[in-house]
Amino acid sequence: MKHARQQAILQLLTSQHSITTQALAAQLKVSIETIRRDLNALQTAGKIMRRHGLARTLHDGGEPFRTRLKSHYADKADIARHALNWIEAGMTLALDASSTCFHLARQLPDIPLTVLTNSLPVCQEMARREQIELICSGGRLARTERCYVNPALASLLKSLEIDLFIFSCEGVDARGDMWDSTRHNAAFKAQLLRRAQQSLLLIDKSKFYRASEAKIGYLSQVTQMVTDANIDTPQR
Repeated sequence: MKHARQQAILQLLTSQHSITTQALAAQLKVSIETIRRDLNALQTAGKIMRRHGLARTLHDGGEPFRTRLKSHYADKADIARHALNWIEAGMTLALDASSTCFHLARQLPDIPLTVLTNSLPVCQEMARREQIELICSGGRLARTERCYVNPALASLLKSLEIDLFIFSCEGVDARGDMWDSTRHNAAFKAQLLRRAQQSLLLIDKSKFYRASEAKIGYLSQVTQMVTDANIDTPQR
């Protein structure tokens, strides 16, 4: 029964792309609690995404940056503030295109640093800091996500020694796999995880036990984490 119901959910999403929890419960004639359990299982398996009472199909395209910036705004800003404790003058940092890293960029003091990023908003923020040497990853601009996509990133990284890679992700599933909503951002983060001497994951409580479109790597690869979650975080 459970397998058949979950397959029915996937078929409905294929035709409608997104649907509310209440609508699914009504169509499948089960309780909302049952539907929520099914959706949790499907999301953990990386087959759907859940957001604000909606279930939606996966696709290689994240939510617009402005939408992500508004989501859990205060939590992300507070997490970013705590991340400042890991940053010292003279370091070479890499920041991803997450909204949480943008919160960090807005709080970053004007001290001698080198910052590499694929984020247009972070680039614009860093351009206001006279003491920070800014390196943009370059490439094609993905306007919706406001980030750059550069297939030649590996060549750029060969000339850089990254002290600390600071990033967020779309979700961490029950097995400790880290996910992103787009393949190009997942690839950027995977490369920086391998190249950086240390890494710092900034993740709010809404991101745990969630999967998405593209796998980044394993939580066990991350050196440090800043989160507001009061749970035992999954580790592979």
